Amino acid sequence: MPGTVLLLAAAPLGRGRLVDAAAVLPVLGAVAPSVLAGTDTAHVVELADPLDPQGVLTRLRAAAAASGPLTVYVTGQLLLDRRQRLPHLALARTTPATARYTALPWHWLKDELRLRPAGTTHLLLDLHADAETWAELAERPLDSGRTAVVHGRIAPPPGRRRIAEPTYMRAVAALLRGGHRPPVAELHRRALDRIAAELPSNLVLTAPDDEGDPHAALSAAVRAGRHADADRLAARHQEAAVRRHGPASEDALHWAEVRADLAMFAGDPVRSCRAWLGVAGFRLASGHAPDAPAVESAVDRAHHQWSRIEDADRVRELGHKLAELRARVPGRREGALDAVRERLEQLQNS
Repeated sequence: MPGTVLLLAAAPLGRGRLVDAAAVLPVLGAVAPSVLAGTDTAHVVELADPLDPQGVLTRLRAAAAASGPLTVYVTGQLLLDRRQRLPHLALARTTPATARYTALPWHWLKDELRLRPAGTTHLLLDLHADAETWAELAERPLDSGRTAVVHGRIAPPPGRRRIAEPTYMRAVAALLRGGHRPPVAELHRRALDRIAAELPSNLVLTAPDDEGDPHAALSAAVRAGRHADADRLAARHQEAAVRRHGPASEDALHWAEVRADLAMFAGDPVRSCRAWLGVAGFRLASGHAPDAPAVESAVDRAHHQWSRIEDADRVRELGHKLAELRARVPGRREGALDAVRERLEQLQNS
């Protein structure tokens, strides 16, 4: 299958810049798309110092929907939002005070990649962190999801008045310019060899063995159009998780979210919206904060699916439930609740 490559280099444009992330893009851009992807043919999307997290999310979502292998090269810097202390990828307009609204939440990347078949998604990361984020990562490692194969490094702050170079990604690019992409684990090891002097101070990211992940079977069923089989398989995993850990466990909620996504892939926005509303409501009832990432994500996805429902009765039924949730979980997009109310009002007047 053709491969897909997303090249993402991002860092603040002002004094908060820790790394010259975009400097590596001309080197990566000189590599043949097929080599970047490790496939015979490939489509490449390049994002250099993007401004808007929603724009990055749109490109990421499109890349994640591709059926073939996906490789994401990310160069940039991490920082925490001040409200929830969650890692974000800083974008061009990001400052520490505005991270929640101007940076890309790292869990968005994890959420978009989670239903891809195990072993078909590779993340190559060259990230720098400010002092606060670096200390946090020592306690809470960066979570890129269950199905993506992750390699790379995270470096500490480069020091006052110094902008670091993305040396790991430069090493990766230099190796790829030879015209061949070795297995990603080998590519990673060879890149580390080239920056060995830096490694004692870095966090090295190396993928665990992910064979046997049930998500691979789910993804294969979806690609084959066997949506009912995929949902039955996910339902069995959800039931097993509930028996083992309880309905409020993260494992059980994960499978509920997977089933909501499967309904979306099956072209059933009503079932998907209903499932996401249920997940959001369950998390809130379990004590999750309204601005918790998993709650916001569930409500945003319910809203996205609701906007695709055409049956007026279902729009009304689920719209009133969505409006109640939006009043508690406004999310990051301004005017989301108003948009729900406006559509419901239009239906009432039609």
